Amino acid sequence: MKAIVITENGELDKVKRADIAKPRPGNGEVLIEVKSAALNHLDIWVRKGRRGVTLSMPHVLGSDAAGVVSEIGAGVEGIAVGDEVLVNPGLSCGKCEYCRSGEQSECESFGILGMIRPGTFAEYVVVPAGNVYRKPAHLNFDESAALPLSYVTAWRMLMRRAELKPGQTLLIHGIGGGAALAALQLAKPAGAVVIVTSSSDEKLKRAEQLGADHRINYKISDVASAVKDITGGRGVDVVFETVGAATWPVDFACVRRGGKIVICGVTSGPKADTNLQALYWNQVTIMGSTMGSNEDFRGMLSAISAIKMKPMIDSVFSLDRFYEAMTKMEQGAQFGKIVLKMQT
Repeated sequence: MKAIVITENGELDKVKRADIAKPRPGNGEVLIEVKSAALNHLDIWVRKGRRGVTLSMPHVLGSDAAGVVSEIGAGVEGIAVGDEVLVNPGLSCGKCEYCRSGEQSECESFGILGMIRPGTFAEYVVVPAGNVYRKPAHLNFDESAALPLSYVTAWRMLMRRAELKPGQTLLIHGIGGGAALAALQLAKPAGAVVIVTSSSDEKLKRAEQLGADHRINYKISDVASAVKDITGGRGVDVVFETVGAATWPVDFACVRRGGKIVICGVTSGPKADTNLQALYWNQVTIMGSTMGSNEDFRGMLSAISAIKMKPMIDSVFSLDRFYEAMTKMEQGAQFGKIVLKMQT
């Protein structure tokens, strides 16, 4: 079968299209014919190499996918060949105290499809049956593939970790990426007042069209001053953080006393100084968040289906144009998800 693989860690020149053996499902597993797969920043980290993660080469990249069930392994119930499905990329042991309590993303062996086992940038992928969900009826395969990682991450950050309430103010840095746009699309139906930042006026304008209440070009305006003006000097209730080192000091200047900063990514780097006095004196809560539990995934899908929400897709590329797709993501030129179409 055709697949997008790496044979060693490194830059984009290490990514290749290859013909590899079609996988077969084992006990409790499902083989999915992948119709569409979406790119994530995680693909970059996996390609470059992550400390403590040893890959079996050639390694298939990709975490998000939607497609059709092609084959079912022994012991699988409730799934039939021909079902149109999407994949929850979060992998856990299912046995530890965290998994038993319903917090799969806190499992000590938690990992992500495409990071700890072969991923979704292939014509077929094998996944545990528990990671397979029915495709929302109002979405096509491209749209469904754009959902899993970004939208469950944003759902957990906002609804479970930050406990976002109607009327609260939310600051989202770097609007245009998958998780940031997912946060905007999920926060507005929840009744939040959303402030977004970007260095691109075009991205800010498009975010406003999606419902953003206030927009700040951080190349032109001081974000903290603008946020204080917008909130009457109070600061925001919640900061949605995916950027990391570059925006970490800004977060503390923007969040209100007693507010929350929830972080899931560090695209600008993982090392940042923290003003501990501002942290304790202003009684700020800092929360890390990774992906989501099975219940988070079901909740995200239920909400999206109920309001017939469609994820923002920047562009769709054929499998043969994988290099162009990955280059666009690496340059941060996208507004929404970039999708690879595996099957026509």
